[in-house]
Amino acid sequence: MSNTLKIISWASRIIVALIFLQTLFFKFTGAEESKYIFTTLMGAEYEAIGRIGSGLVEMIAAILILLPRTVSVGAVLSIGTISGAILSHLTKLGIVVKDDSGALFGLAVVVFVLSLAVVFIHRRELPFIGDSL
Repeated sequence: MSNTLKIISWASRIIVALIFLQTLFFKFTGAEESKYIFTTLMGAEYEAIGRIGSGLVEMIAAILILLPRTVSVGAVLSIGTISGAILSHLTKLGIVVKDDSGALFGLAVVVFVLSLAVVFIHRRELPFIGDSL
């Protein structure tokens, strides 16, 4: 892998991990915006399960994408997780959530694009797929 691709990979991975890790504080502390989002998506009775569950998945994705041995798996998990967030914004929440000017949606798109770049760069490392590329 060229030095340029290594730099792009590391920069992308760090940004994705930082975005995921930054949102964990709000999910795990039950911030008003997080509660609103998951109540809207799942109803009040399942809000905490959805909020904490998605936080745990994002934490795992952030760790995996930073570890050299699991970068491709972490990137795929990131894409899957953030795809759900993007779909939720497009179908139920809207682009703007609680007057955030679309910031959460924008961050989700950044995570999606950068995770796609990481998967592309590390595609040969994907279990069961990489050997055939």
